[in-house]
Amino acid sequence: MGVLAGKVAIVAGASSGIGRAAAVLFASEGAAVVAGARRQTELDALVGEIEAADGRAAALAGDVTDEGYAPALVALAEERFGGLDIAFNTAGMVGPMAPTPEVSPSAWRETVETNLTSGFLAARHQIPAMLRRGGGSLIFTSTFVGYTVSFPGVAAYAASKAGLIGLVQALAVEFGGRGVRVNALLPGGTETEMYREFAKTQAERDFITGLYPMKRLATPEEMARSALYLASDASSFTTGTALLVDGGVSITRT
Repeated sequence: MGVLAGKVAIVAGASSGIGRAAAVLFASEGAAVVAGARRQTELDALVGEIEAADGRAAALAGDVTDEGYAPALVALAEERFGGLDIAFNTAGMVGPMAPTPEVSPSAWRETVETNLTSGFLAARHQIPAMLRRGGGSLIFTSTFVGYTVSFPGVAAYAASKAGLIGLVQALAVEFGGRGVRVNALLPGGTETEMYREFAKTQAERDFITGLYPMKRLATPEEMARSALYLASDASSFTTGTALLVDGGVSITRT
């Protein structure tokens, strides 16, 4: 039996990258997975892959900035699988990459809505569902950018993702006594669609890779294993944490 046997997990942002890898891993460890993302075709393929490996999964396409989407994912988890124990909210966007005075208010708002407000909307509905089960593990994907290191031209991304850490800490204090643990996963560079959007040229990718002591980026599967730690009872005394899984980039000065 897997470490998540008998658990029900929502994975938002599951159509690609870290979210997809986490959905597959959580299912392989025994969880029933409710996968959310905007792209229905990719979600259908994910569910098919999980079910082909004798896992349990359901999917619902939607936009995390839509106020009706978070409660719909929770309702699917409860109606199809009987409740909610784990939520991994990893949907996000890079947003505008430009000097801050050149960022439009609309682009700023879109980034904040996608990366931060969506976390608030998720928590509003996921936490009550976890309380109905006696507790659970709530995980958000933040980043080291704007936390330990930053780069020019990413103010909206850095600010919105840093805001998630404040949300995590507040929720951890508010609900820790009722059995809900809340943590943030802070990935380093990972070979995903978002990373390729951030680093568009080979020269940019080579520069970023060179910042890491390990001289490589992570795979989505490596990040999924860290999310599994936060989701499982292995982290039973871990809450309110910003967990750096950044390959050492935060401490590198060479």
